[in-house]
Amino acid sequence: MLAPDWEYVADTVMGGVSRGRLTQETIAGRPAARLTGAVSLENDGGFVQMAFDLSADGGPIDASSWHGIDMDVFGNGETYELRLRTTRLTRPWQSFRAPFVAPAEWTTIRVPFATLDAHRTEADFDPAELRRIGIVAIGREFAADVAVSDIRFYAE
Repeated sequence: MLAPDWEYVADTVMGGVSRGRLTQETIAGRPAARLTGAVSLENDGGFVQMAFDLSADGGPIDASSWHGIDMDVFGNGETYELRLRTTRLTRPWQSFRAPFVAPAEWTTIRVPFATLDAHRTEADFDPAELRRIGIVAIGREFAADVAVSDIRFYAE
């Protein structure tokens, strides 16, 4: 199991006007990190995010002995994205991503590394260079409400 130190990030870093917050709450009996907010497309914006670095110095960890990520999520039935970053990515808009729906009950979402889509990069995903994990509400105007009680690597 990972022990994330989640941080909140929004499109305001690039002039957008989406707003939200990250809280630690007990939801349906489980302690969780909860991302809520209003995603706005105004001012070329469009996201709110909670993310964490896998090592304290922001460097990579070697996750190559794992097949992917399991996360226990609870939400409002909307679609979100899991986003992973490796040391091969040099621009903030680059990522490896997978969409998921966060239902209104605790559900384990499994994301195999092999199913990740590279976004705005020619780099291949290398789990030996994994450095950051994020959960993002993005791309359309909607009310974000997603919680994560546990996130971990899995092996089959």
